[in-house]
Amino acid sequence: MQSWDENCVAHRKDWLGMNVKKGIITAAGPSQRTLPLQTLVDRDGVEKKALRIILEEAVSAGVEDVCIVVMPGDQDAYREAAGEYAGHVHFVEQVSPLGYGHALSLGRDFARGQAVLHLVSDHLYISRGATRCTQQVVEQARAEGCSVSAVQATRESMLPFYGAIGGRRVTGRTDLYEVENVLEKPTPSTAEQELIVPGLRAGHYLCMFGIHVFTPALMDLLIESPEPVQLSPALARHARQGRYLAMEVQGTRYNIGIRYGLLNAQLALALDGADRESVLAQLVELLAFRGRNAI
Repeated sequence: MQSWDENCVAHRKDWLGMNVKKGIITAAGPSQRTLPLQTLVDRDGVEKKALRIILEEAVSAGVEDVCIVVMPGDQDAYREAAGEYAGHVHFVEQVSPLGYGHALSLGRDFARGQAVLHLVSDHLYISRGATRCTQQVVEQARAEGCSVSAVQATRESMLPFYGAIGGRRVTGRTDLYEVENVLEKPTPSTAEQELIVPGLRAGHYLCMFGIHVFTPALMDLLIESPEPVQLSPALARHARQGRYLAMEVQGTRYNIGIRYGLLNAQLALALDGADRESVLAQLVELLAFRGRNAI
Protein backbone atom coordinates (compact mmCIF):
# COMPACT_ATOMS: atom_id res chain seq x y z
CA MET A 1 0.00 0.00 0.00
CA GLN A 2 1.38 3.41 -0.96
CA SER A 3 2.14 5.97 1.72
CA TRP A 4 0.55 9.44 1.57
CA ASP A 5 3.81 10.95 0.26
CA GLU A 6 4.19 8.24 -2.39
CA ASN A 7 0.63 8.84 -3.49
CA CYS A 8 1.26 12.58 -3.83
CA VAL A 9 4.30 11.87 -6.03
CA ALA A 10 2.31 9.39 -8.11
CA HIS A 11 -0.38 11.98 -8.78
CA ARG A 12 1.91 15.00 -9.15
CA LYS A 13 1.49 14.95 -12.93
CA ASP A 14 -2.31 14.95 -12.55
CA TRP A 15 -2.53 18.12 -10.53
CA LEU A 16 0.22 19.96 -12.33
CA GLY A 17 -1.72 19.30 -15.53
CA MET A 18 -5.01 19.91 -13.69
CA ASN A 19 -6.43 16.60 -14.84
CA VAL A 20 -9.51 17.02 -12.63
CA LYS A 21 -11.19 13.65 -12.16
CA LYS A 22 -12.42 14.00 -8.56
CA GLY A 23 -14.99 16.28 -7.00
CA ILE A 24 -16.02 17.22 -3.46
CA ILE A 25 -19.49 18.49 -2.57
CA THR A 26 -20.05 19.93 0.90
CA ALA A 27 -23.56 19.27 2.22
CA ALA A 28 -23.23 18.93 6.01
CA GLY A 29 -24.46 22.37 7.07
CA PRO A 30 -27.50 22.02 9.38
CA SER A 31 -29.47 24.51 7.28
CA GLN A 32 -28.18 23.04 4.02
CA ARG A 33 -28.56 19.29 4.37
CA THR A 34 -32.10 18.98 2.92
CA LEU A 35 -31.63 21.36 -0.01
CA PRO A 36 -29.95 18.84 -2.37
CA LEU A 37 -32.90 16.50 -1.77
CA GLN A 38 -35.44 18.95 -3.21
CA THR A 39 -37.11 17.98 -6.50
CA LEU A 40 -37.03 20.26 -9.53
CA VAL A 41 -37.86 19.87 -13.21
CA ASP A 42 -34.59 20.13 -15.12
CA ARG A 43 -34.05 21.72 -18.53
CA ASP A 44 -34.79 18.42 -20.25
CA GLY A 45 -38.23 18.36 -18.64
CA VAL A 46 -37.35 15.52 -16.27
CA GLU A 47 -37.96 15.64 -12.53
CA LYS A 48 -34.66 15.36 -10.64
CA LYS A 49 -33.32 15.97 -7.18
CA ALA A 50 -31.12 19.04 -6.94
CA LEU A 51 -28.18 16.77 -6.07
CA ARG A 52 -28.50 14.92 -9.36
CA ILE A 53 -28.46 18.22 -11.27
CA ILE A 54 -25.29 19.23 -9.40
CA LEU A 55 -23.67 15.87 -10.15
CA GLU A 56 -24.47 16.26 -13.84
CA GLU A 57 -22.68 19.61 -13.71
CA ALA A 58 -19.59 17.87 -12.32
CA VAL A 59 -19.71 14.97 -14.79
CA SER A 60 -19.95 17.43 -17.69
CA ALA A 61 -16.54 18.77 -16.65
CA GLY A 62 -14.91 15.32 -16.71
CA VAL A 63 -15.24 14.39 -13.04
CA GLU A 64 -15.54 10.62 -12.51
CA ASP A 65 -15.89 10.24 -8.73
CA VAL A 66 -17.45 12.56 -6.15
CA CYS A 67 -17.10 12.70 -2.37
CA ILE A 68 -20.08 14.23 -0.57
CA VAL A 69 -19.52 15.56 2.95
CA VAL A 70 -22.72 14.86 4.89
CA MET A 71 -24.11 14.84 8.40
CA PRO A 72 -24.19 11.38 10.03
CA GLY A 73 -27.08 9.28 8.76
CA ASP A 74 -27.73 11.23 5.54
CA GLN A 75 -25.97 8.79 3.21
CA ASP A 76 -28.98 6.73 2.14
CA ALA A 77 -31.08 9.77 1.23
CA TYR A 78 -28.22 11.27 -0.77
CA ARG A 79 -27.44 7.99 -2.52
CA GLU A 80 -31.05 7.76 -3.65
CA ALA A 81 -31.07 11.41 -4.76
CA ALA A 82 -27.94 10.82 -6.86
CA GLY A 83 -29.95 8.63 -9.23
CA GLU A 84 -27.85 7.09 -11.98
CA TYR A 85 -24.67 8.57 -10.50
CA ALA A 86 -25.00 6.73 -7.16
CA GLY A 87 -22.24 4.30 -8.13
CA HIS A 88 -19.75 7.16 -8.47
CA VAL A 89 -20.55 8.78 -5.13
CA HIS A 90 -18.59 8.35 -1.90
CA PHE A 91 -19.41 9.76 1.52
CA VAL A 92 -17.57 11.19 4.49
CA GLU A 93 -19.32 12.38 7.65
CA GLN A 94 -18.81 15.68 9.39
CA VAL A 95 -19.72 14.55 12.89
CA SER A 96 -19.56 18.01 14.49
CA PRO A 97 -20.51 21.32 12.79
CA LEU A 98 -17.01 22.76 12.71
CA GLY A 99 -17.46 24.93 9.64
CA TYR A 100 -17.13 25.02 5.89
CA GLY A 101 -13.35 24.77 5.76
CA HIS A 102 -13.33 21.79 8.08
CA ALA A 103 -16.00 20.07 5.98
CA LEU A 104 -13.93 20.51 2.83
CA SER A 105 -10.79 19.26 4.58
CA LEU A 106 -12.53 15.96 5.31
CA GLY A 107 -12.26 15.19 1.60
CA ARG A 108 -8.45 15.27 1.65
CA ASP A 109 -8.01 11.50 1.88
CA PHE A 110 -10.45 11.09 -1.01
CA ALA A 111 -8.49 13.62 -3.10
CA ARG A 112 -5.21 11.74 -2.44
CA GLY A 113 -2.93 14.48 -3.66
CA GLN A 114 -4.88 15.32 -6.81
CA ALA A 115 -6.53 18.54 -7.91
CA VAL A 116 -10.25 18.51 -7.13
CA LEU A 117 -13.39 20.22 -8.28
CA HIS A 118 -15.33 21.64 -5.34
CA LEU A 119 -19.05 22.41 -5.58
CA VAL A 120 -21.47 23.58 -2.92
CA SER A 121 -24.75 21.72 -2.52
CA ASP A 122 -27.08 24.73 -2.45
CA HIS A 123 -26.25 26.30 -5.83
CA LEU A 124 -27.52 25.48 -9.31
CA TYR A 125 -26.16 27.01 -12.51
CA ILE A 126 -27.33 28.20 -15.91
CA SER A 127 -24.67 28.85 -18.54
CA ARG A 128 -25.05 31.64 -21.09
CA GLY A 129 -23.41 29.53 -23.78
CA ALA A 130 -22.80 25.97 -24.91
CA THR A 131 -20.16 25.30 -22.24
CA ARG A 132 -21.48 24.60 -18.75
CA CYS A 133 -20.30 26.81 -15.90
CA THR A 134 -18.29 24.08 -14.16
CA GLN A 135 -16.59 23.07 -17.38
CA GLN A 136 -15.51 26.69 -17.94
CA VAL A 137 -13.73 26.72 -14.58
CA VAL A 138 -12.09 23.33 -15.04
CA GLU A 139 -10.80 24.30 -18.48
CA GLN A 140 -9.38 27.56 -17.12
CA ALA A 141 -7.64 25.74 -14.25
CA ARG A 142 -6.18 23.25 -16.71
CA ALA A 143 -4.89 26.06 -18.91
CA GLU A 144 -3.37 28.05 -16.02
CA GLY A 145 -2.12 25.15 -13.88
CA CYS A 146 -3.34 26.65 -10.61
CA SER A 147 -6.38 26.92 -8.35
CA VAL A 148 -9.31 28.81 -9.89
CA SER A 149 -12.53 29.97 -8.20
CA ALA A 150 -15.56 31.12 -10.13
CA VAL A 151 -16.89 34.55 -9.15
CA GLN A 152 -19.75 36.80 -10.18
CA ALA A 153 -20.08 40.58 -9.95
CA THR A 154 -22.65 40.98 -7.20
CA ARG A 155 -24.32 44.05 -5.75
CA GLU A 156 -23.21 44.97 -2.24
CA SER A 157 -26.61 44.21 -0.70
CA MET A 158 -25.89 40.50 -1.32
CA LEU A 159 -22.56 40.48 0.53
CA PRO A 160 -24.09 38.84 3.65
CA PHE A 161 -24.60 35.65 1.62
CA TYR A 162 -21.19 35.15 -0.01
CA GLY A 163 -17.44 35.20 0.33
CA ALA A 164 -15.81 37.84 -1.86
CA ILE A 165 -12.38 38.46 -3.37
CA GLY A 166 -10.13 41.42 -3.96
CA GLY A 167 -7.51 41.49 -6.68
CA ARG A 168 -6.52 42.77 -10.10
CA ARG A 169 -7.33 41.80 -13.65
CA VAL A 170 -4.94 39.55 -15.51
CA THR A 171 -3.35 41.54 -18.33
CA GLY A 172 -5.29 41.15 -21.55
CA ARG A 173 -8.31 39.53 -19.91
CA THR A 174 -11.62 41.01 -18.79
CA ASP A 175 -12.85 37.90 -16.98
CA LEU A 176 -9.79 36.67 -15.06
CA TYR A 177 -8.29 38.05 -11.83
CA GLU A 178 -5.22 37.48 -9.68
CA VAL A 179 -6.68 36.96 -6.21
CA GLU A 180 -5.06 39.05 -3.48
CA ASN A 181 -7.56 38.76 -0.63
CA VAL A 182 -10.65 36.76 0.34
CA LEU A 183 -13.19 37.67 3.02
CA GLU A 184 -16.23 35.75 4.19
CA LYS A 185 -19.50 37.72 4.07
CA PRO A 186 -17.89 41.15 4.54
CA THR A 187 -19.84 44.27 5.36
CA PRO A 188 -20.06 46.85 2.55
CA SER A 189 -17.69 49.18 4.41
CA THR A 190 -15.09 46.41 4.90
CA ALA A 191 -15.44 45.32 1.28
CA GLU A 192 -14.93 48.89 0.09
CA GLN A 193 -11.64 49.09 1.97
CA GLU A 194 -10.22 45.60 1.51
CA LEU A 195 -11.72 44.06 -1.63
CA ILE A 196 -10.88 46.59 -4.29
CA VAL A 197 -11.06 45.32 -7.88
CA PRO A 198 -10.08 48.02 -10.39
CA GLY A 199 -12.55 48.34 -13.24
CA LEU A 200 -15.54 46.84 -11.42
CA ARG A 201 -18.63 49.03 -11.42
CA ALA A 202 -19.45 50.95 -8.26
CA GLY A 203 -21.39 49.09 -5.58
CA HIS A 204 -20.46 45.65 -6.91
CA TYR A 205 -17.96 43.07 -5.68
CA LEU A 206 -16.65 39.76 -7.00
CA CYS A 207 -18.47 37.18 -4.89
CA MET A 208 -17.94 33.44 -4.90
CA PHE A 209 -19.98 31.53 -7.43
CA GLY A 210 -19.80 28.13 -5.70
CA ILE A 211 -17.45 26.44 -8.18
CA HIS A 212 -13.74 25.93 -7.46
CA VAL A 213 -10.83 23.87 -8.69
CA PHE A 214 -8.23 23.46 -5.94
CA THR A 215 -4.69 22.11 -6.03
CA PRO A 216 -3.55 19.98 -3.06
CA ALA A 217 -1.92 23.10 -1.55
CA LEU A 218 -5.32 24.40 -0.44
CA MET A 219 -6.23 21.10 1.23
CA ASP A 220 -2.88 21.16 3.03
CA LEU A 221 -3.62 24.63 4.41
CA LEU A 222 -6.94 23.43 5.80
CA ILE A 223 -5.32 20.43 7.49
CA GLU A 224 -2.34 22.34 8.88
CA SER A 225 -4.47 24.84 10.77
CA PRO A 226 -4.23 24.26 14.55
CA GLU A 227 -7.98 24.77 14.92
CA PRO A 228 -11.03 24.46 12.64
CA VAL A 229 -10.67 27.08 9.94
CA GLN A 230 -13.21 28.64 7.62
CA LEU A 231 -12.56 28.39 3.92
CA SER A 232 -12.15 32.10 3.19
CA PRO A 233 -9.14 32.66 5.50
CA ALA A 234 -7.50 29.58 4.00
CA LEU A 235 -8.12 30.94 0.50
CA ALA A 236 -6.55 34.28 1.52
CA ARG A 237 -3.44 32.40 2.68
CA HIS A 238 -3.53 30.32 -0.52
CA ALA A 239 -3.42 33.56 -2.55
CA ARG A 240 -0.41 34.82 -0.60
CA GLN A 241 1.54 31.59 -1.08
CA GLY A 242 1.07 31.04 -4.79
CA ARG A 243 -0.89 31.88 -7.91
CA TYR A 244 -4.64 31.73 -7.34
CA LEU A 245 -7.12 33.02 -9.90
CA ALA A 246 -10.76 34.06 -9.93
CA MET A 247 -12.81 33.78 -13.11
CA GLU A 248 -16.05 35.51 -14.04
CA VAL A 249 -18.08 32.64 -15.45
CA GLN A 250 -20.42 33.10 -18.39
CA GLY A 251 -23.52 32.08 -16.52
CA THR A 252 -25.64 32.70 -13.45
CA ARG A 253 -25.76 31.02 -10.04
CA TYR A 254 -29.00 30.30 -8.23
CA ASN A 255 -28.71 29.94 -4.46
CA ILE A 256 -31.52 27.60 -3.48
CA GLY A 257 -30.86 28.23 0.19
CA ILE A 258 -32.17 31.78 0.28
CA ARG A 259 -35.75 33.06 0.31
CA TYR A 260 -37.46 32.16 -2.99
CA GLY A 261 -34.22 30.52 -4.05
CA LEU A 262 -35.86 27.26 -5.12
CA LEU A 263 -38.54 29.18 -7.01
CA ASN A 264 -35.98 31.31 -8.86
CA ALA A 265 -33.87 28.26 -9.70
CA GLN A 266 -36.89 26.37 -11.01
CA LEU A 267 -37.97 29.28 -13.19
CA ALA A 268 -34.45 29.64 -14.55
CA LEU A 269 -34.23 25.94 -15.42
CA ALA A 270 -37.68 26.00 -17.02
CA LEU A 271 -37.02 29.10 -19.12
CA ASP A 272 -33.72 27.62 -20.32
CA GLY A 273 -35.19 24.25 -21.18
CA ALA A 274 -37.52 22.18 -23.30
CA ASP A 275 -40.70 23.51 -21.67
CA ARG A 276 -39.83 27.18 -22.14
CA GLU A 277 -42.82 28.10 -24.32
CA SER A 278 -45.32 26.34 -22.08
CA VAL A 279 -43.89 27.94 -18.93
CA LEU A 280 -43.87 31.40 -20.53
CA ALA A 281 -47.51 30.99 -21.53
CA GLN A 282 -48.45 30.01 -17.98
CA LEU A 283 -46.54 32.98 -16.54
CA VAL A 284 -48.28 35.40 -18.90
CA GLU A 285 -51.65 33.90 -17.94
CA LEU A 286 -50.82 34.21 -14.24
CA LEU A 287 -49.70 37.83 -14.58
CA ALA A 288 -52.78 38.69 -16.60
CA PHE A 289 -55.01 37.12 -13.94
CA ARG A 290 -53.26 39.03 -11.18
CA GLY A 291 -53.54 42.22 -13.19
CA ARG A 292 -57.26 41.83 -13.71
CA ASN A 293 -57.83 41.20 -10.01
CA ALA A 294 -55.75 44.22 -9.03
CA ILE A 295 -58.07 46.60 -10.89
